[in-house]
Amino acid sequence: MLSSSKKPKRIMFVCLGNHCRSPLAHGYFQNLVEKHGLQDEIEVASSGTSGWHIGEAPDSRICWVARRHGVRLNHIRGQKITKADLRTCDLILVMDRSNLRDVLLLDRDGRFTEKVKLLRTFDPSSVDDEIPDPYYSGIFEEVYTIVSRACDSLLEGIKSSLGAPTG
Repeated sequence: MLSSSKKPKRIMFVCLGNHCRSPLAHGYFQNLVEKHGLQDEIEVASSGTSGWHIGEAPDSRICWVARRHGVRLNHIRGQKITKADLRTCDLILVMDRSNLRDVLLLDRDGRFTEKVKLLRTFDPSSVDDEIPDPYYSGIFEEVYTIVSRACDSLLEGIKSSLGAPTG
């Protein structure tokens, strides 16, 4: 997945607006990185495929759910993914197939396709590969559960590739 070197690996989470799912994944995964002492090995970021929420804090409902679980999102502000992110990120994790399509449209020559993945494919208990958007449905707690399972599994794989102890 990722190999160890002196430069930290940059992981970016992407959803439509960088307003609910990707900020949650960003904050949750950042907590995991810090808990496991991997701050020098892994940098975490998030963005959206649209520019609707640039500069804004995440949705208050996802912030509330995250806070209940000890995850801080107050440092995250909305931004839009760029072609440069495809070059500078080692792994780009999208929430659904629409995000996947939009990110891959930035990669017209297909040079970075291998580093773009659906986050939920890392959830060992899931039969679906998409994380639903809670913005209109209100399923914020369910999305937290999905994101946390996928991120926990993702980190174990990354730790293994870095040679760090797993578990």
